[in-house]
Amino acid sequence: MPNNDLLYQISLTLANGIGAVQARLLLEHFKTAEAIFKAKKKELSLIEGIGEIRASQIKAFDNFSEAEDEIAFIEKHHIQALSITNKDYPQKLLHCYDAPTMLYYRGTADLNNQKSISIIGTRTNTDYGKQITEKIIEELQQHNVTIVSGLAFGIDAIAHKAAVKNQLPTIGVLAHGLDSIYPIQHKSLAKEMLLNGGLLTEFRKNTKADKHNFPRRNRIVAGMTNATIVIESSDKGGSMITAELAYNYNRDVFAVPGKITDSKSSGCLKLVQQNKAALFTSVEQMLEELGWQQKTKSTKKQRELFVELSDDERIVVDIIKEKDAVGIDEIFLKSNLSSSSVASAILTLELQNVLICMPGKMYKLA
Repeated sequence: MPNNDLLYQISLTLANGIGAVQARLLLEHFKTAEAIFKAKKKELSLIEGIGEIRASQIKAFDNFSEAEDEIAFIEKHHIQALSITNKDYPQKLLHCYDAPTMLYYRGTADLNNQKSISIIGTRTNTDYGKQITEKIIEELQQHNVTIVSGLAFGIDAIAHKAAVKNQLPTIGVLAHGLDSIYPIQHKSLAKEMLLNGGLLTEFRKNTKADKHNFPRRNRIVAGMTNATIVIESSDKGGSMITAELAYNYNRDVFAVPGKITDSKSSGCLKLVQQNKAALFTSVEQMLEELGWQQKTKSTKKQRELFVELSDDERIVVDIIKEKDAVGIDEIFLKSNLSSSSVASAILTLELQNVLICMPGKMYKLA
């Protein structure tokens, strides 16, 4: 891409009053950013959504030196600058009306992998959330899926680390420029991700991770993937914003179930209740719903999972082994475990495809 073209593309993001929506309208009409700046004011003002005020702001723009400074930074650090018209721009984002005009990318992963999943959740995860996140990514290893998240504390970082461990490409979407890493504790993780993944942002250098940048970051996480999985979330916060965006972008949303008494699962339960997310029960179920895998039946693999059972899970399995199907009340009675321990054990066993829930809260081995 010639630097002159890039100069105008970056300048378009600097022009006052020109956001992502207006920039896209202008590019659809004029085809190039350079043509926008060289157009006459009257021609600009006649574009729907632009008008005289924005046309005047474009014609008054003279801050090309800032764009030149950004290009110098891009070239020094081998950053890919991707305009919305660039073929390497994440094509799934083009279906979002507010797709960023420019993206800045460092990394080796293909931003247009056919299969991509966003994994998001609370910054203060439970052990259960960590376990489920790691298990999901481990089971996705053989499917060549790109894992996308926001490099935040909690579920985001767990997802990125698990992807690195399982050699799946993973992309961190940032709420700041590529000249820094936030939180700073994830600097070493970010370096690892660059080897088989990458860092992506719409923000120029010297842009700090201000509060209002995170919802903008979240729309990229939601829009650039086929589906979003919410692991754990309260009923408010960043994960719910991302899930809502994914739903509005007509993306598949999955929510991992949790205890109804757990505040960190209240957001997931709310999404399911509002029919904005499908209940996540297994990777196999998700792959089938996404059309990435045909329905298959396998008992051999399920039996192998028994060696990984916790003490509580083994107690539950041993009770169910005695009959073809066992009711939840009988499991509570025979196990001598607390109701929360039984519920947790059953949920984990279902996610591992060890148990099948039948009508009337009856359970049998898969």
